[in-house]
Amino acid sequence: MKRLLKVTAMTGLLTLIKMAMGFVIAKVVAIYTGPTGMAMLGQVQSMVGSLNGIVNAPAGSGVVRFTAEHKDNGFIACTPWWRASLQWVLIISAIAIPTGLLLADNIALWLFQDPTLAWVVMATVCVLPLSAIGTLCNSVINGQQLYRRYVVLGMVSALLSGGIMLFMIAMYNIQGALLAVAIQSALIGLVMLIANLRQPWLRLSFWWGKTDTKARKAIGGYMLMAITSALTVPVSLILIRGMLIEQVGWDAAGQWQAVWKISEVYLGVITMALGTYYLPRLSLLKGADAIVSEINKTTRIIIPIVAIMALGVYLLRDVAILLLFTEEFRSARELFAIQLTGDVVKIASWLYAYPMLSRGATKWFVGTEIVFSLLFVVFSYAFVSYAGLKGAPIAYLVNYSIYLMFISLNVKKFAN
Repeated sequence: MKRLLKVTAMTGLLTLIKMAMGFVIAKVVAIYTGPTGMAMLGQVQSMVGSLNGIVNAPAGSGVVRFTAEHKDNGFIACTPWWRASLQWVLIISAIAIPTGLLLADNIALWLFQDPTLAWVVMATVCVLPLSAIGTLCNSVINGQQLYRRYVVLGMVSALLSGGIMLFMIAMYNIQGALLAVAIQSALIGLVMLIANLRQPWLRLSFWWGKTDTKARKAIGGYMLMAITSALTVPVSLILIRGMLIEQVGWDAAGQWQAVWKISEVYLGVITMALGTYYLPRLSLLKGADAIVSEINKTTRIIIPIVAIMALGVYLLRDVAILLLFTEEFRSARELFAIQLTGDVVKIASWLYAYPMLSRGATKWFVGTEIVFSLLFVVFSYAFVSYAGLKGAPIAYLVNYSIYLMFISLNVKKFAN
């Protein structure tokens, strides 16, 4: 547990830097464009998250798991899974890039109700391979549990990409903001590639060549899980944001986006620590009892930390709105209490859901992601119709409460 706290502190520092850059960018966007621009930015971020998630799918959790499991036997022992992941990335890129370019007008119309913004979609899909390269590098570093290197490179990437984004926003206003979000992951990928060129594990022979069907299938399972997340989570947010725009307007959707952004960023301290420490740790454990024991120990540490953070954000919500956004976002303060309660429940549910990733429980993961993403959208429609804008965070809390109950009752079934 001491190591978890150390990793949480290290990744917390990285998250603080990312948080600072994210909030500076959000502040600039809020000043230049107001709540409407914030809602537009949220739509682009969801699109970028979805497309990057699809292309990065073979490069994430599967690479972390198999690198963690086999690193002690040398890099050659990791080669089958590294090669399989790169092959899957190339296959998905060859499909996703032409498809994205062909459908750019339709995607822009769906996201922004403005087909002239198709260039944002085109820019996003053209740089997808660089994002995947960055994820591969991160996953290998994470799998080796090189936490210091992981954090330092993350800081450098965040500062460089954030600086470029601020420059583009200052020079080209909302157009620059949209383009900056579209290419941010690619910029990070480029930094990661350059920083790791001399690393012994980045030799071409480890990544290019024949691999076996078993490794390809194993990475394929993780790829399916990641693609499911990439499609369900961002798409559900796009649908909810679109529903809010339709029912309560662009301005109100921007208010909700501001609160969602604050939740997303402060929770990054925890989610990054879980991805960096918790996933490799669970991958090394054998048997459902050992995994459940680890979950319970981690929960006793993480949940009080999240609760304290959420309380701090709630008490400072007025200050946060003024510092991070503008007076136009004052109405967002009414959404914090329910949203932050949902955040605590969300992290608790994720702690029990992580064994699905560490054990490669594809059917469980895909099933729960689809069902609970659909429920989030359905609950949002129902509660927004009844309670207005407050209905969105109510739906968030209710959905994750049900998810937590379901996952905690079934954890031993997918932890074996």
